[in-house]
Amino acid sequence: MLVTAYASRKFARIGWFVFVFALATGILYIVSYENRVSTPEDSISNSSTTPISASSSAFSKEIVADVAPPPANPAAAPTTPWKKTMTTLFWVGEGAGADNDYITNVESYWDERWQEHFGGVDSPDCRSGYFPCGFTPKENPFYFALPYAEYDEAGEIKESAKKIPWYRSSQSGAGENDAQTLLKNRWIAVRHGGATCYAQWQDVGPNGEDDFAYVFGSSAPTNTFGVRAGLDVSPALWKCLGMTDNAQTEWIFVDFLEVPEGPWKGIVTTSGISWGN
Repeated sequence: MLVTAYASRKFARIGWFVFVFALATGILYIVSYENRVSTPEDSISNSSTTPISASSSAFSKEIVADVAPPPANPAAAPTTPWKKTMTTLFWVGEGAGADNDYITNVESYWDERWQEHFGGVDSPDCRSGYFPCGFTPKENPFYFALPYAEYDEAGEIKESAKKIPWYRSSQSGAGENDAQTLLKNRWIAVRHGGATCYAQWQDVGPNGEDDFAYVFGSSAPTNTFGVRAGLDVSPALWKCLGMTDNAQTEWIFVDFLEVPEGPWKGIVTTSGISWGN
């Protein structure tokens, strides 16, 4: 009887231990399973990084937060070699004189009130960093001129302009003669003496507006005036390049998304053509 009672108590204790052990194991399994499983929403909210690509919304929002991009240009800049050319200085509000073949820069090819819209005369004689003295420009002080314009004398798009690498995409959803985003505000990179700086296209010149073979091809500039320059640069771009006199530089078209951060992105010009406004 004692042996039987002892055995009964022993088996009872063993059964209780097995029950507790099984219960604990089951609880641990359930907790572990729940930790391994999460909803798509949980995965997104807990993610600490977002892949960035040229087409991702995250990338677009990041760019907009830094600086508003110029009017949409869906096509990337063409792949062309760097062009070497004599480069001269010009500026918004420059008066007509012998140095510029008596061509005033109070207005630009695309803006009849360029000086007013810029905010004043961008004089190279008095500078505050990359800005002119006395005021903060309303538009990008890093600008340039190349000797090609997209309109003919009748105000129609030139046939040659339709050969511009990004012409077709710039017309997407617009009328054939709407070239608001075709040339104005386009970006180039310019290098000189070890420096590389960036700027936006804001005028046509020097001394020509139909040199397609140079601007978009491989020919030398056709300009025969003075030093036969193929590129005009603003005082800010002149300073950034470390220029002190007319000199050879090299330039190339670049897409806005390829333009790195720098003083040229402090103020970005987004205005379109302004004739009679």
